[in-house]
Amino acid sequence: MAVPSFVDKVTLHVSAGSGGDGVASVHREKFKPLGGPDGGNGGHGGDVILRVAADVTTLVDYHHEPHRKATNGAPGAGSNRSGSNGEDLVLRVPEGTVVRSEDGEVLADLVGPGTELVIAAGGRGGLGNAALASSKRKAPGFALKGEPGDELTFTLELKVVADIGLVGFPSAGKSSLIAALSRARPKIADYPFTTLVPNLGVVSAGSTTFTVADVPGLIEGASEGRGLGHDFLRHVERCAALVHVIDCATVDPGRDPLTDLDIIEAELTKYAESTGSDLSDRPRLVALNKTDVPDAKEIAGFVRADLEARGLEVFDVSAASHAGLRELSFAMAEIVASRRAATPVAEVTRIVLRPKAEAGVGREFTITQRDGQWVVRGDKPKRWVRQTDFSNDEAVGFLADRLNRLGVEDELLKLGAKAGDDVIIGDENDAVMFDFDPQIPAGAEVLGRRGEDLRIDQSDRRTNVQRREELAARRAYEAEKREARAEGREPGWDFPEDDPSLIDDPADGELDDEDPR
Repeated sequence: MAVPSFVDKVTLHVSAGSGGDGVASVHREKFKPLGGPDGGNGGHGGDVILRVAADVTTLVDYHHEPHRKATNGAPGAGSNRSGSNGEDLVLRVPEGTVVRSEDGEVLADLVGPGTELVIAAGGRGGLGNAALASSKRKAPGFALKGEPGDELTFTLELKVVADIGLVGFPSAGKSSLIAALSRARPKIADYPFTTLVPNLGVVSAGSTTFTVADVPGLIEGASEGRGLGHDFLRHVERCAALVHVIDCATVDPGRDPLTDLDIIEAELTKYAESTGSDLSDRPRLVALNKTDVPDAKEIAGFVRADLEARGLEVFDVSAASHAGLRELSFAMAEIVASRRAATPVAEVTRIVLRPKAEAGVGREFTITQRDGQWVVRGDKPKRWVRQTDFSNDEAVGFLADRLNRLGVEDELLKLGAKAGDDVIIGDENDAVMFDFDPQIPAGAEVLGRRGEDLRIDQSDRRTNVQRREELAARRAYEAEKREARAEGREPGWDFPEDDPSLIDDPADGELDDEDPR
C-alpha cells in the first residue's frame, strides 16, 4: 500500500487533559489535632492547540496518527500544595488550514505563521478544601473533582497559500512550467494525471518573490467530482491571480485553446457557486504553452486576437525552450506586488473556541419534563455535577446549595415538581439522577448548613468544671448509698454506670480535690 506524502484533508480526534482533583486535608501538628483545612487545588489539564508553522506543508502526520491527547493535571496535596498543570499539546499545521466541525461548520481559517487556535480546552482543576473554606464553612470535609477536558472530532482542510495558481487540462504543461520558473522538481510525464498533488514553486522576478502552485486534474465535470479537480479546486481559492496554461500542441479531437479556456472557466464558476468562493474577481493571465512546436506557434497566433478581445493578457511561452517565461514571470510579479500593497499585514492571532451556551442567551439553565422526569440543562449545573464526589455527603450538600442559589429548586417548584420526582442533570451519556427533595440538608447529622462541617468547633473532651461536677455527684451518690445501706434500704436515685474517665488519671495532668499530690 502506497504511503501518501501529501495529504490535504484529515479527520482528527483530540482530547484535552482533565483537571486534577482537589484534596480534602486537615492540618495536624502536636497540640493542634484540627489545625484547619489545608487541602490544595488540582492542576489544570493541558489544552490542544493548532499552530501555523511555516515549515509544515502537509497534513500527512495527522493522516497516520489521527488521535491526539494532552496530559492531565496532577491532583492537589496537603499543606496547601497545588497539583501541577498538564502540558499543552501543540499540533503544527500548514498555513492555509481550515478547521471544520463534524457538521461542516467552519470554526477557523488559520493564516499567518504563528497563528494559534485552542481547539480543545483542558479541564479546570478541582478546588481543595482550603479554597472552599469560608467564615461560615470553616472546615469542609470534601474537595471538588477536576473537570474533564474537551473531546471533539473535526476536519482539517488545507488550502495551499500560493500567490499564483496555474489551471488547465491534464498534460497542458503546468508542472513543466513550474520546473522552468523555479527550482521545484515535480514529477513530469507525457500522460494525463501525472500530477496527483498540488506542486509549489518559488519564483523571483525583479524585487518580488512569490509562490506558484499548479492545480492538478482539471477536466470537464471536475466541480462535480470527475477527475482529480474536485479534490484540489479548493487550492485556487487563496491565489491572487490565475494563469490559464493552454496546450497549443494537443492532438486530441475537439480540443482547441478557446474551448479549453471556456471549459476551465465553467468549472471554476460551478465550483464558486457550490462553495460560495467567488473567483471572478481574480486577475487572469493566459499562457499559450508549447510554442516551441511549429504547429503550436501557428495556433497561438490564430487565437491571440480572440483572447485579447476578452480582456485577457496573453503570453506565448515554452517550458522546454524557456521562451516567454521572463515576460510571464514579471507580469505575475506585478499582480502579486499590487495585491500585497493593498492587503494589510496579518497579525498573529490566538483564537480560543468557546462552547455555545446550552440554555440560550440570558439564562444559565433550562428545565424540561420528559417521560415524567425533570431534565436540567445548562453549563453551570453540568460542570458542578462533574465536580461533585457523590460518595461524600458534604459534597452532595454543597452541590444542593449551589443549585438552590442558582434557582434550580425554585424553578422546579414553580413548574410543579414534587418531592420524590426524578431530576436529571448532566450529559445524555453521563447524567446523574436525583430524587427531588428541596431544602433538605445532606449529612444533617454533622452539618449545620449544607456543606458546612461543625466538627472543627466541637470537642468531646470535658472541661475541669464538668469533671468536678461529675465527681461531686458521684460522691453524693456514694454517701447516700452508704447511709441507705446502714438503715437497711436502697438509695432513692440511680447513678450512671462506673465511668473510667471519672477516675483520676495521673497522665492527664488534671487533679481532683482529694488528690494527695
